[in-house]
Amino acid sequence: MRRYLRVVVLCLACGFCSLLYAFSQLAVSLEEGAGGGGGKPQAAAASWLAGGGRGAGRGAGSAGPAAHPGRSDRCKDFSLCYWNPYWMLPSDVCGMNCFWEAAFRYSLKMQPVERVHLAVVACGERLEETLTMLKSALIFSIKPLQFHIFAEDQLHDSFKGILNSWSFLQTFNYSLYPITFPSENAAEWKKLFKPCASQRLFLPLILKEVDSLLYVDTDILFLRPVDDIWSLLKKFNSTQIAAMAPEHEEPRIGWYNRFARHPYYGKTGVNSGVMLMNMTRIRRKYFKNDMTSVRLRWGDILMPLLKKYKLNITWGDQDLLNIIFFHNPESLFVFPCQWNYRPDHCIYGSNCQEAEEEGIFILHGNRGVYHDDKQPAFRAIYEALRNCSFEDDSIHSLLKPLELELQKTVHTYCGKIYKIFIKQLTKSIQDRYDRPPKER
Repeated sequence: MRRYLRVVVLCLACGFCSLLYAFSQLAVSLEEGAGGGGGKPQAAAASWLAGGGRGAGRGAGSAGPAAHPGRSDRCKDFSLCYWNPYWMLPSDVCGMNCFWEAAFRYSLKMQPVERVHLAVVACGERLEETLTMLKSALIFSIKPLQFHIFAEDQLHDSFKGILNSWSFLQTFNYSLYPITFPSENAAEWKKLFKPCASQRLFLPLILKEVDSLLYVDTDILFLRPVDDIWSLLKKFNSTQIAAMAPEHEEPRIGWYNRFARHPYYGKTGVNSGVMLMNMTRIRRKYFKNDMTSVRLRWGDILMPLLKKYKLNITWGDQDLLNIIFFHNPESLFVFPCQWNYRPDHCIYGSNCQEAEEEGIFILHGNRGVYHDDKQPAFRAIYEALRNCSFEDDSIHSLLKPLELELQKTVHTYCGKIYKIFIKQLTKSIQDRYDRPPKER
């Protein structure tokens, strides 16, 4: 009986050792497989778009432990075991369960890098303004950025030339697209409000592979990382598909509540210059409307809305968005005015309390205020960021001359509260220099 028991114990021991050896070899293959790819994520352009070229500023992969297999300090620096088999660890290698550690690190490496998707539509004389917006996004961003730039054909070469010259940043990709509308109604969409403006309505249908997107007008300036407004996506409840700021804080000066001849969201409507979208939800949702008792999907509701209200709308695509969210208020997340701060918030006196408390997060220079003398405080911010380079010294020295320029604007209502224009900007610059160089 003892003899049989010994044989059984010996067989179990051999089987256990064989199993450990197999696990060790599997872990080695997992680790080597994780280190051998090095591929970079690419932006997916809509398959039906002709000429949607990709630019050069692609995100660089960081060189991790697998890039240096000959290093003897691998385990010391990275707590990663190299062994064959794992129970024959050298004295200077961590004595932990290397199979589970290698498998865990493999699963981490296989996770795709999260990118912030930013879209803009540029036509006419908006090249410089758009590039300044993109620069402000790049200066403070933390995560890699994916730019989706919809522009007239004659602007494509200029965009490529400038953006390719920024490729040394290694923190962004970009895709260029032509201006495209549904062929059967293209003429009507092109002449709605301003040329190209209504392109934003079709982004969920064009960028079919993009889950979430931040759309901004060309006259936007980021005074804090894009990552911060992107994080608001996590605050959406189960019914919300998009986020915008109110058109006005003060109803007495509101446009929609005084003049609109169509339905609009809330008390004063919403402004679409900064629009955060969960595009997967937009594509899936069936929208309530006042044209039929049947709920319609995004691609089916736009043209009927235009036909019904085209004689009543003033602000084009923004009015159509207001109509949609009037009938579907549960689908909209409303963020505070400091995320879309416009001249309306200060030209008659300050009426954005959140900006007074925390500063301006995103500056929206609508009505051309970056290019005339009507609102010099807005123009001063724009020119400072336009003339700023990506070099650390240039960004670090931006604040003092900017504050001096803003002090010259105190004769205007917006200039009287100029400190809210640089409050968040000052913090963003400080945070940039507190981050490790590889994260800048």
